[in-house]
Amino acid sequence: MQIISKAQDLPPTELAFVPTMGALHAGHLHLIATARKHCPTVLVSIFVNPKQFAAGEDFASYPRPRDDDLHLLRQQRVDYVYLPQALDLFPTDFQTYVHNRAGSEMLCGLQRPNHFQGVLTVVLKLLLTVRPQLLVLGKKDYQQLVLIKRMLRDFSLPIAVIAATTQRYEDGLAYSSRNTYLTPAQRSQAPLLYQALRAAEKLFQQGERNSEQIIAAARNIIASSGFSTDYLEIRTQADLAPLASITAPSVLLVAARLGDTRLLDNIELG
Repeated sequence: MQIISKAQDLPPTELAFVPTMGALHAGHLHLIATARKHCPTVLVSIFVNPKQFAAGEDFASYPRPRDDDLHLLRQQRVDYVYLPQALDLFPTDFQTYVHNRAGSEMLCGLQRPNHFQGVLTVVLKLLLTVRPQLLVLGKKDYQQLVLIKRMLRDFSLPIAVIAATTQRYEDGLAYSSRNTYLTPAQRSQAPLLYQALRAAEKLFQQGERNSEQIIAAARNIIASSGFSTDYLEIRTQADLAPLASITAPSVLLVAARLGDTRLLDNIELG
C-alpha cells in the first residue's frame, strides 16, 4: 500500500476511487470491496473536509483514528491511500465553490445550509486531482449521492459512479462514523429508525402508493422512540423531487436525532 500526500505522486493508471473522511467501518470496507470488483487498482482518500462543517458542528471532534484506518486499509490490500492536507485542497486565497441551488436547499440542506457546497467542492477537487475512471459512493448519504452524480453530469466529467448498498449492524442500524457519539442507551434505541423505514416499506409492498400514508407508518414508530425528526420524506430516486403519490422509483429519507447525534437513513421504494 502506497501512502500519497501530494497530487504529483498519484499513479498514472486506471483507478477506482473511494473518498472518505476516515473513521473507517464496515460500510467503508464494503465500498472498497465494491471498487475492487470493478477495477484492479483502488485508491482511498482520507480527508476531514472543513468546508462541509458549519460553525458549532463537530469538525474539531470528528473522529480521526488515522493509525487504525491505515491498518484497516492495509488489511484490505488497498493500492493507494491519498492523505491531502487542508491547504493543498483549500489554500488561504481559495474562492471558488460548487453550488447546486435546487438540490442543496432541501432535506439536509435546510438544516445545514452550506454543507453540500462544501461536499461538492471537495469532491470535485479530489476528482480533478485523482482523475479516476470509477467513483464508488454509498447509498446511506442519498442526497449526497444524487448531487454528486448530478455534478458529474453537469460538468461532463467522464467518471462512472457505482452506488453501493448501505451496510448495517445485525440490528439494522446503518454503519456511520458518528455512531460512536451514541450513549449505550441511545445505541439500543437507534435501530428503531430502520425498523420505522421497514414498516413503511411493508405498506408500500402491500400496494399503498399514497406518500403521506406510507410516511405515517414510519412516523408513528419514530415519534414513540425518542427521536427528534429533522425530516421524513419520500422523494424520487433520480432527482429527489417530492412525490404525493408514488409513480416513479422513490426513496424514503429520514434525518433524526438521538440527543446530540444526528442519524441519516433511507430505504428505496420500487
